[in-house]
Amino acid sequence: NNLNPHLLTVNAKTRSTMTAIMPTRAASCLLLLWSSVPTTSFLINPPLSPQQIIKPSSALNAGTDVSDLLYQEQEKIIVQRGELEETFVTKTKPLEASKIKIRGAGKAGGFGKASSSTKASTKVEGKAYAKILKKEGVLRLDNVLSPSTADALRTYLYNLRAQSEQEVADGTVQPIERYANVLLRHNRCDLTIPLGTEEIVTKALNEALRKSPVGGTIESIFGDGAILHEFSCLMSDVGSQRQVIHPDTPFVDGKGPVLYTCFIALQDVTMDMGPTTWLPRTHTKEAHVAFKDIYDKDELIKNQPAVLGLLPKGSCGIFDSRLLHCGTANRSNEGLSRALFYFSFKNPEVGYTGNPASIRLELGKENVPLGKLVSDLESFEKGEGSPLIDELGRKMR
Repeated sequence: NNLNPHLLTVNAKTRSTMTAIMPTRAASCLLLLWSSVPTTSFLINPPLSPQQIIKPSSALNAGTDVSDLLYQEQEKIIVQRGELEETFVTKTKPLEASKIKIRGAGKAGGFGKASSSTKASTKVEGKAYAKILKKEGVLRLDNVLSPSTADALRTYLYNLRAQSEQEVADGTVQPIERYANVLLRHNRCDLTIPLGTEEIVTKALNEALRKSPVGGTIESIFGDGAILHEFSCLMSDVGSQRQVIHPDTPFVDGKGPVLYTCFIALQDVTMDMGPTTWLPRTHTKEAHVAFKDIYDKDELIKNQPAVLGLLPKGSCGIFDSRLLHCGTANRSNEGLSRALFYFSFKNPEVGYTGNPASIRLELGKENVPLGKLVSDLESFEKGEGSPLIDELGRKMR
């Protein structure tokens, strides 16, 4: 009878059993709470991250119907909040490719770019881009994948999605073995990708980490001991709703960045396809303090300039996991689905990040270091094999 807006702020340990302790009229209570708080505030404060909004386990048996209802009401409230935030975010512009002052290097680029064709040059560029990334919290790099690689990878991943859906429907695998949890998953999925089973995946990773400045940028911040933490593809179909603005990991006072995530567009991302919205320079203590306040939060969103991930095919946005951002609604008039191939690397000094990783379980537990992965990819490109990736492939299920 005394539920409050903080009740739904749960940690990883308790969220799976949340419905077991909620009263049977929890869904009605949620609606009462929504009507009782100011229209410019949000029920979940601070908001749950994309990985925390999950459907309660069907193992709850008698509570399953209530759990489903609670989940549906949760989603309705989140959709309403997302629509409200859309009216707040008015200071927007496209995320532009960053420019650096290095001899032989101009606008951000990677694949096929002469100045980025060697290990030394990508490291030099990486250091320059890292300065921008640390300051802004988000960075665009172009030509990370060649058009042909982006096309081939997109085809493979949509086929993998169809195969995964069939496997789940047949009961041969559990959903968690193929998909990560994603915020507002209606017409949206987070498809985890096997590594070492298909050459196109290895080729794409080689172009991104070695032939573009992406790998050098991450290494210049975390070192070559950075751990592959996520490896997946976000797919947003027509009808997917706008997410609420959120960080992927919290700001911890006295600690540095936790993750850097690289979103690579596998097709041109247009405005009606639901580009990612980032709020630059919100990976700070001040921004997170304001974001956690039920009143200051809205003012922050209204006043903070935002950039949109209107990325050309093969380009990427790299961002600090603490940066405020959201996926927007896919309203494509042509019925186009948006696919973002992505990976995250974790600070090797960090243990648990605060959220489950979007990665195949058997791949995640290997804690693959960036340096060893890059060396293996170099061997792959030379035609000398890729023993590390091949071994990982044998472990995929």
